[in-house]
Amino acid sequence: MLDAPVYTLRGAKPSKHVYHVAVRNAPEDRLLSDVEWARVASEMMHAAGIAEHGDENACRWVAVRHADDHIHIVATRAREDGRQPDISWDVVKMQARARGFEVEFGLRRLTHGDGTARKWAKTGEKEKAERRGLGEPVRETLQRAVREAAAAAASDADFFARLSTSGIRVKQRIAPDGNVTGYSVAMPGDRDGEQIPVWFPGARLAPDLSFPRVRERWSSSIATPSVTPAEMWRVAEDKVRAAAAQLGAEGLHQGAGDVAALGDLIVVAAVISPRLVRSQIKDAAYEFERASRAPGDRSLEGQARKLYRESSQLLTRSAAAVGRSEVAAALGFLLALVQAVEASRRWHDAQEHRAQAEASGRAGRLLREAVEVTAGAAAARQYRPRPKRTASRTATGQRKAVAPGERPMAGVVQEAVPEHARAVLADPAWPSLRARLVEVERAGEDPADVLVTVARRRELSSAESVAEVLTWRLDGWRRQRSTAADAFDRSPSSGAGGGSTGRGAAPARKTGAPAPKRRPPGDEQPKGPRRAR
Repeated sequence: MLDAPVYTLRGAKPSKHVYHVAVRNAPEDRLLSDVEWARVASEMMHAAGIAEHGDENACRWVAVRHADDHIHIVATRAREDGRQPDISWDVVKMQARARGFEVEFGLRRLTHGDGTARKWAKTGEKEKAERRGLGEPVRETLQRAVREAAAAAASDADFFARLSTSGIRVKQRIAPDGNVTGYSVAMPGDRDGEQIPVWFPGARLAPDLSFPRVRERWSSSIATPSVTPAEMWRVAEDKVRAAAAQLGAEGLHQGAGDVAALGDLIVVAAVISPRLVRSQIKDAAYEFERASRAPGDRSLEGQARKLYRESSQLLTRSAAAVGRSEVAAALGFLLALVQAVEASRRWHDAQEHRAQAEASGRAGRLLREAVEVTAGAAAARQYRPRPKRTASRTATGQRKAVAPGERPMAGVVQEAVPEHARAVLADPAWPSLRARLVEVERAGEDPADVLVTVARRRELSSAESVAEVLTWRLDGWRRQRSTAADAFDRSPSSGAGGGSTGRGAAPARKTGAPAPKRRPPGDEQPKGPRRAR
């Protein structure tokens, strides 16, 4: 009965005419009644365009409740009037309706699917990568290589040349008139069971890596100023700050084009950034990828987009020279990039792009970490030893409290261990030490005081890496503090049970017995393979 309308279709019949949808609740959701599930099924078919309400010629469909928590809907892609249904954007529309039911029925609320998510590697691809000893599935490697080439390219020929030089295989799809209409990429040595190379079209990697979307990047000419290598970071910084102030100001479609160009700029910055922070910026580019794809159409005429593209081309054309620049030269540009990402987060919030706003927030946090690490390295280059200054204190002699996140950790190191500051801030282990100091501050302690305490345990001059030794000592300090807190919680005088001698009273001991000596927190020497002797 479901298939009968297929045979009355005018013209070509669809090769796959069965339409199947599964709708499931989360395990923690309440059980819906049959009446509620019936309404869900009807609304899903209406949203998908299979059977709109009141349409007497709609497609035939049936819903079956296989279990308490889900239903299956099967329909025929053939209308009663001999036409095929319009099911464009059916998944997006059904997901939007599902978000409404989650609110109405009081169910677990999920992130709205808007068709902008990346194409994730399948289970078989992950297992294949593990068998071959690869660090990641081939799909993810190809995604990154294609995105870097697209972000830096200025023409079709430039794009394909960059793909070829990146070490991946490229195959162009050429129309009879000689124009390139698409492309596919493959990893050398990646073959299926029949020893045929596994090719991925750009659209299968990500929505914005199809050839028409890739080509949009250089659809309009970009003029880049002629500057010296020393001025490149500064000029790019000025452009990024100007673009951040204009992002989305020209309308919804222009804003979508702006964030797309900003995503490309972060990808370029990750490739040519100082080695000390390259991994953080690459992670930021990965997180911002979703934020660079706004739902719906995008315009290529926005002023912010133009400035971001100019910055990308400026840095790309002189990547070798920029890569040899001082770390301090990149600091201002990274600060401007943080400002731009925050502007994109606010714009996505205003448009209610929930997934994109969250992606912008994650990318912004990674970029702020890169900024602080870069600031520390720059300070190490410029630092001159000076007498240690005592921290400002209140009238009662206590150190003034500083809100978490306000104190740059590079300054904490210069204050606590001025004689080792230059070496610590330039050490590859500095990011790890900085992370420990941030955790100390978040725990309510003054990181400078704690660092002074652990630094005084033993001399540091013989250490191969002062930053590593201080990191190990901070770990030991945290463990001892945790152990001391647990012991206090279990003691009778802590109020955790009967036997307390009274509020605030000390535990009883024999008269004349000396009080046990207490080792200051953090006074133990933690073990480490390279600690100072």
